[in-house]
Formats: sequence, structure tokens, C-alpha cells
Amino acid sequence: MAPKQKLLIVLANGSPKNPAPAATAFVYAQTARALDHEVEIHLTGEAVKLAFEGVAAGFITEEVSQTSLMVHIQRAHELGVKLFACGMALRTHHKGEAFIGELTGQAGTTAVVGQLMLDQAKVLTF
Repeated sequence: MAPKQKLLIVLANGSPKNPAPAATAFVYAQTARALDHEVEIHLTGEAVKLAFEGVAAGFITEEVSQTSLMVHIQRAHELGVKLFACGMALRTHHKGEAFIGELTGQAGTTAVVGQLMLDQAKVLTF
């Protein structure tokens, strides 16, 4: 078996206005965890709103099963995917909303670039 690698998913285009890329990002994260890789999702820009309580629950990503984006977030969390919100994006978009329990914490561009360069992590952007 290949050695464990780290995958960083930067979610910049998925947002309350455009939730489809977010669902795809969380499915990729779940798949990488199922393959036993370490995975982090970094919410940037308006995507940080997906970490606010109630936002992701309001988006149905699979019409047939009526699966919400929040279900994808919960599945990823149960598998050990770490979820981070960009501090700069939070300063712009956070107006005191409660965060979902699946949010690991805050991490900015330095955390992503540092891991990319020093840890040789792989990066996917959505």
C-alpha cells in the first residue's frame, strides 16, 4: 500500500449562492479519508458561511435522497476530515453567527501554503 498522504481541499467557489462545488469537495474528502489519507478542508471567501449554523442544512445536494450539504459535512467529520475557516474571510463575512460543531478551527493561507511547501501535501480547489 502507498504511504499515507495529506490532501488539502480549498473550497473557494462553494457558497450559499453556489453550493454544488461544496458537495463535490466533501465527497472528495470522504473518498480520500476512506483511502486512509489525512484530509483538511479550508473554507475561504464566501464559503466560510457554510460553517455557520443552519446554512449547509438548507441546501439539498441530492434531489432523489434529499441529502443536504450538512449531511456531507457530518459524514466527512465522522471520517476524520478536519474543517477550517479562513480568518480573513471570517472577518469579512462573520456577523456573530454560531458555528457548526464540525468546524475544527481557523486557519489562513499561511497554513495551506506552508503544508503544501513543507509537508508536500496535495491540494484540490473547488
